[in-house]
Amino acid sequence: MTLFDPRRTAVVLIDLQGAVRTHAAEPHTADEVIERSARIVEAARSAGSLVIFVRTSFLPDESDSLASMIIDQKRGAPKRPEGWDQLVEEMQPLPTEPVIIKRSWNAFHGSNLELELRRHGIETVVMAGISTNFGVEGTARAAYERSYHLVFVEDAMATNTAENHAFALREVFPQLGRVRSVDEVIAAFTDAESTTTQNRKEYAV
Repeated sequence: MTLFDPRRTAVVLIDLQGAVRTHAAEPHTADEVIERSARIVEAARSAGSLVIFVRTSFLPDESDSLASMIIDQKRGAPKRPEGWDQLVEEMQPLPTEPVIIKRSWNAFHGSNLELELRRHGIETVVMAGISTNFGVEGTARAAYERSYHLVFVEDAMATNTAENHAFALREVFPQLGRVRSVDEVIAAFTDAESTTTQNRKEYAV
């Protein structure tokens, strides 16, 4: 089991923004992932944990995207619907919660994500969002290399196919951290919240 103190735990939510509503999402729909992530956010906030929102965004011509190196120059940047890079209504941060802009699958790359984690004394990162084997996995690999303890919320993430989702959960994530359900993660936060500040201790998840 992974031990975590909620005061040293951050929930990092990947790409819960306008674009995901139109993505193919398996085995959970985008709406299911968003609703379950909102429940985790509520529990984390109550327990005193940090919540960090990650969203993908680029310059209008996407020249700051790593993918720009392989974009067909004749086609230019892909057409994006209005609001594609804005967080969905259910995922609105508090004034004290960081919002990280990522431009690749790894949210650490070229961003201040690690700076925010270090400033808040974070040791454990709880991860959810879309897509399982792209943004979540890409960020998780970088977090693992930086010695964070990782918890993956299996039913609060999704990707383009159920097979790709299952492969990440079965073959990749257990090598990086612990795979847990929404209910297990919320229970850990709730248990921590129920203790007094003087009696607070580490909880297993």
